[in-house]
Amino acid sequence: MPGETSYPTTDNPSEADRTSPDPFSGRPAALIRLTAALIVIISVSLSLYQLYTAGIAALTALVQRSIHLGAILSLTFLLKPPFNGARKDKLTVWFFIDWILVVLSVVCVIYICVNLNAIFERQGDWLPADLVISILGTLLVLEACRRVIGLVMAGICITAILYAFYGPYMPELIIHKGYSIERITTTLWLTTEGIFGLPIGVAATFVYVFVLFGAVLEATGGGNFFIDLAYALTGRFSGGPAKTAVVASGFMGSVSGSAVGNVVATGSFTIPMMKRVGYRPHVAGAIEAAASTGGQLMPPIMGAGAFLMAEFTNTSYLTIIKVALVPAIMYYLTVLFFVHFEAQKQNLKGQPKENLPRIPRVLREGLHFIIPLAILIYVLVSNYSPMMAGFVTVLSTFAASLIANFVRWTVAANSPAVQDTPRLSLFGFFRREAKQILGALEKGAQSAIMVSVACAAAGIIVGMVTLTGMGLKFSSLVLDLSFGIRALAILLIGAASLVLGMGLPVTASYIVLATLAGPALLDMGVPMLVAHMIVFWYSQDANVTPPVSLASFAGAGVAGANPMQTAFTSWKLAKGLYIIPVIMAYRPLLGMGPDYELLHWDVIFTMITTSVGLVAFAAALERYFFRKATWLETILFGIAAAGLFWTELWADVIGWVTFAVVILLQKFYKPSATAT
Repeated sequence: MPGETSYPTTDNPSEADRTSPDPFSGRPAALIRLTAALIVIISVSLSLYQLYTAGIAALTALVQRSIHLGAILSLTFLLKPPFNGARKDKLTVWFFIDWILVVLSVVCVIYICVNLNAIFERQGDWLPADLVISILGTLLVLEACRRVIGLVMAGICITAILYAFYGPYMPELIIHKGYSIERITTTLWLTTEGIFGLPIGVAATFVYVFVLFGAVLEATGGGNFFIDLAYALTGRFSGGPAKTAVVASGFMGSVSGSAVGNVVATGSFTIPMMKRVGYRPHVAGAIEAAASTGGQLMPPIMGAGAFLMAEFTNTSYLTIIKVALVPAIMYYLTVLFFVHFEAQKQNLKGQPKENLPRIPRVLREGLHFIIPLAILIYVLVSNYSPMMAGFVTVLSTFAASLIANFVRWTVAANSPAVQDTPRLSLFGFFRREAKQILGALEKGAQSAIMVSVACAAAGIIVGMVTLTGMGLKFSSLVLDLSFGIRALAILLIGAASLVLGMGLPVTASYIVLATLAGPALLDMGVPMLVAHMIVFWYSQDANVTPPVSLASFAGAGVAGANPMQTAFTSWKLAKGLYIIPVIMAYRPLLGMGPDYELLHWDVIFTMITTSVGLVAFAAALERYFFRKATWLETILFGIAAAGLFWTELWADVIGWVTFAVVILLQKFYKPSATAT
């Protein structure tokens, strides 16, 4: 399967023999061992390089990202088999092809670093060597994408390239002048508008250091500490750690200002917790991605959106955060119910109290891991970048673990030996700690392969959207297609924001959408603050919507899951992100009057009705409430949700009655096996 590796990871032949039958079988073992050693060297070097660029010295974006991607591509071709069933511990023709791909990856990266100034000077006036290197680099990324993620994502990337090339032959609505192979490939490989654009920039900065942070926690025992603590606190509840993850991500995301940064920061703790209690890896990553995306909607920080919105609408900051709070809570309510239904469907029940770890013992054994967490929160709240926060947290985790282990070693060295157990010497202690650190650095690099390759592939899509002008064209196009229907215009704006979100940060996407789509909503009678809140909510959807869902890819990287599978699951969990803005346009969800007062019966009724509608919608989508829903009950849940979302009172009455009926059916009716 993609992502598997068959290299022996030990220098002890007997241990390799125990884990892999006849690993070399008379073949030249030296070259295979050299390859395994090279994997370790590249992995450790990449982690040290990322720490250096995160906290010590910043490099030019193109250089920093290209070196990162070069190492990731090398690890991909050395570790990931070209197809199912291919062996990486035998000297086949594919073994040598992979080595050739590694050499080509290094050459393509060195070319950028050596010729950086010349590349900047001759933008558009490319040499034949530039074209050759660009074609090779793009093909290497496509092949890495095929191996790590699969054919679907690679196919989307190829489609984007073909669209850019065959522009004059496209349908009239999306036609463009078309671009040459030279323009396409050099844009993708020799600029920061393509492969080395925003997505890989995200992966090569704070995503990597937080993935490394997760590897360090696992290597030093911190992962087990937080998992045990979560078990002790929430283990009695169904899917408890996942619900804790949702709430924690909401608070952290509001402060950090970055959905992706929140995924890799809190996900280092929460995703292993969820996997531990039985959530499938892609579901755990998706829950974290959906929860972290909601953090951008949660006051008071809202990822700088609240400050921008206050300026655009000439509204006080206090009013912005006041009206934003209730919709954000409703979004998290939807995610929590999805999480709860998933836990119930998978029969993830709570554990008896006697089977859970004791909180005092857990804290006594791992209290030193609280220090890095406190440092992480302090650095983020102090407005340092997530990259710097990750750098400081990784180093503090290493330091806390080393000091705690040294104290334990000192106590053990001064205590009588138990049953003649030999004491570890000082040299042996530091040798053990050094191996632990190197192991964490190696694992961090290999854990980052999936998310970095996904982001590099996403850069191809981003580059083609930017090159062809499809983003701005699509924004104008969808407004023309709305025919003056407010709901349709809002949904089309959501689609436009998805395209824009491929190439722009959330804040920039909000600014562009507010400029392009905001006036159209105002012309349709939507109040200014409501229009901007709708646009701001939809500017978040690229975080969790395929094919370019960076928060989902980051969650997949931490969870060790398939990126596209994680992306589609997070897209389902984040459905409130698409529904709530439509409600804002038709009902007083944000308040009444010029000051947007919330204490009005229409506002309170809308909040309650919409919240129940979201619960019914989640139940219909998951086909579960108290138990698995029959098809009739699923339809009734859908009718209830539609009625509660509708603007007319008669529809609300139908929604409430239908919801009450289906709840009674769920509670008291026991269907036969054929009914479901």
